[in-house]
Amino acid sequence: MRASLLVPTAALVCSLAACKPAAEAAAEANAAPATPVASSATFGMTDAELIARGEYLARIAGCNDCHTPGYPESGGKVPKDQWLVGSSTGWNGPWGTTYPANLRLKAVDMEDAKWLEYSRTLHTRPPMPDFAVRDMTDADRLSLFRLLKSLGPMGEPAPAYLEPGQVPPLPFVQFNPPPPPAAADAQAEPVSGG
Repeated sequence: MRASLLVPTAALVCSLAACKPAAEAAAEANAAPATPVASSATFGMTDAELIARGEYLARIAGCNDCHTPGYPESGGKVPKDQWLVGSSTGWNGPWGTTYPANLRLKAVDMEDAKWLEYSRTLHTRPPMPDFAVRDMTDADRLSLFRLLKSLGPMGEPAPAYLEPGQVPPLPFVQFNPPPPPAAADAQAEPVSGG
């Protein structure tokens, strides 16, 4: 059924496009596609409801665990005005050393549509679970963003990434992966049944 509707629709679009002046049609063809601006109405929530959902998500999705200093150690008892400012605690492993970003500063210069695109395509180094952010709905990612905007900018940027082999300053968490499996020639000999 879709294919049968597609042909007449395409023909209609082409016919209507022919009615436009060539300069206008060329300008539209070269224009960047419009990015829809999300609003709280888009998701059927007020701004206050989006912020409340963002607070809930920051608690349960583990955002505060790394991006809010002292959060896990205090059992989540860090005042909300101190949330999501990043941390100078490094996460060191085979990828180098990463630091939890100050999300409040990250959000300062973004609007809804830019945040949604940024968070939809987020790729970071471990241990940040960027896949979890990409798997969130637009409404969830917008809720986190509205929380960040409501908190406002605060704090300093996180320390810069350190390449593998560089020793990070304290404090840092060290990930020690297990050694690779033994080589094939070192495998145990099969036991003979006798």
